[in-house]
Amino acid sequence: MTASRRAAFLCAFLTLLNDRLSETLIFPLLPFLLAGFTGDGRVLGLLTGSYAFAQFAATPLIGALSDRFGRRPVISVCVAGSVLGLGLFALTIATDWSALPWAAGSALPLSLLFAARLIDGVSGGTAATAGAVLADVSPPEQRARAFGLIGVAFGLGFILGPALGGLLGRVHVNLPLLVAVAIAVLNLTLVVTLLPETHPIEARIPLPRKRELQPFTQLARVFVNPQVRRLCASFFLFFLAFNGFAAVLILYLKQQFGWGPGLAGAAFVVVGVVAMVVQGGLIGPLVAHFGEWRLTMAGIGFVIGGGLLILLATAETSRALIFPAVSLLALGTGLVTPCLRAQVSRRLDDSGQGAALGSLQGLQSLGSFIGPALAGLAYETLGRTSPFWLGLGLLLGVAAIVAGGARRMGAVKQTRHRPGRP
Repeated sequence: MTASRRAAFLCAFLTLLNDRLSETLIFPLLPFLLAGFTGDGRVLGLLTGSYAFAQFAATPLIGALSDRFGRRPVISVCVAGSVLGLGLFALTIATDWSALPWAAGSALPLSLLFAARLIDGVSGGTAATAGAVLADVSPPEQRARAFGLIGVAFGLGFILGPALGGLLGRVHVNLPLLVAVAIAVLNLTLVVTLLPETHPIEARIPLPRKRELQPFTQLARVFVNPQVRRLCASFFLFFLAFNGFAAVLILYLKQQFGWGPGLAGAAFVVVGVVAMVVQGGLIGPLVAHFGEWRLTMAGIGFVIGGGLLILLATAETSRALIFPAVSLLALGTGLVTPCLRAQVSRRLDDSGQGAALGSLQGLQSLGSFIGPALAGLAYETLGRTSPFWLGLGLLLGVAAIVAGGARRMGAVKQTRHRPGRP
């Protein structure tokens, strides 16, 4: 491997790792970081979902820009945006706004926090561009192995982020923010100094029409295909439900059971470990043995079981029940996500794969925005447990849609193969 290729792999991996760490260091601590500003679940839900919405809106444009102007400038600008967003968030949290008479009691601090999350979300297209770098420097027969770095980086991010956040949060709740900013600065320094341009000028293509860059246009295409319409709706509703009660879970544990940053971080470490084991090693053998449809239904069942354990927990039993609960949530999501993707892929010919699978990513991001916003609203208006009950009800609906779709496809196949039918 040449020095240039090694540098490209290193920078792509660190960019992917930074993308996850910037989220997983902060997300479990959000209710504690916001304690000096608001304890309102609606604000927490919107703040959590704003990152996903900005990423959903910006990712198609960022991908097109990297195809037109090259990977290096786009990744550099995106990582610089991450530094800016995280830095603004950290500065806003650390500022003593009560000492500023002109800002005390105003909406300025919360406005700055939302601006920081939106900036960081818009810059969140780094994952797609880093993946393009890996594709650029890898021969076709080695790309599957190269793309394995994406899973490794995401898995490490889900384990290291909450662990570091929980440990540092015990020292001071703002310390994980400073570490996240430092990691982003290191990432930017390495990208600017080491990353070679991997997309040659002769391979670059013009920017597509504005309509092609609108994320909702891409989503509309997948719902006109009757082969995958129900599965795509299930995928969206699953992530709407799951991300909804995940967004308010830490706030619930803090207010209901008095959990601190250490316990909250430990719960998300468990999520990261289980998700990495399932998606990194178990999913292949499980699919071969049980099939995608059965694993999808089982995964939905595990998530429902995890949600019920959360609802059954009391102050005395919270530690004994919450850790198994989040393990079930991670196990279920680790099964549902790849299995639903695979079922969509199997129902399409080769020409429809890219658009449909790209649309699934968009649906996941959109569910990650709408779900937390609705969960935060329910948390404040209907009661603390309402997001979990609503999410469980929605998951039962998802199970019904998936099961109904399987019966429908089975009936179609049986009709097509009926004896005597031409």
